[in-house]
Amino acid sequence: MSEKPTVLFVCVHNAGRSQMAAGYLQHLGEGRIEVLSAGSKPGNEINPMAVAAMAEEGIDIAGNQPKVLTTEAVQASDVVITMGCGDECPYFPGKRYEDWKLDDPAGQGLDAVRPIRDEIKTRIEALIADLLPTA
Repeated sequence: MSEKPTVLFVCVHNAGRSQMAAGYLQHLGEGRIEVLSAGSKPGNEINPMAVAAMAEEGIDIAGNQPKVLTTEAVQASDVVITMGCGDECPYFPGKRYEDWKLDDPAGQGLDAVRPIRDEIKTRIEALIADLLPTA
């Protein structure tokens, strides 16, 4: 792993879970981890409930745009975290892969998105402790 590890979050639309995870890692990682996110079939915009849920945490993801998953993004990453994209994510030997089973916030209200957000935060905190054990 490089001096500054790179983490790629992947979900289908890159509009909810992966965007919340990237927002948390950028915020809580304090610039010590490179953060990427993408989707196998990116949506047109970030889920407004994901934006609202993250705003409650003081993290602004409103300006983000869903991005298409590229082979280059996977190759550039030390850790690839998938969230419901299944076999649509390219696999490269030697990369660390994790599949986070999380409910999809698409079409959900804020009360349903908050527990998803909170689960993501818990996983991000554990990921940071694992990637930056001296932090």
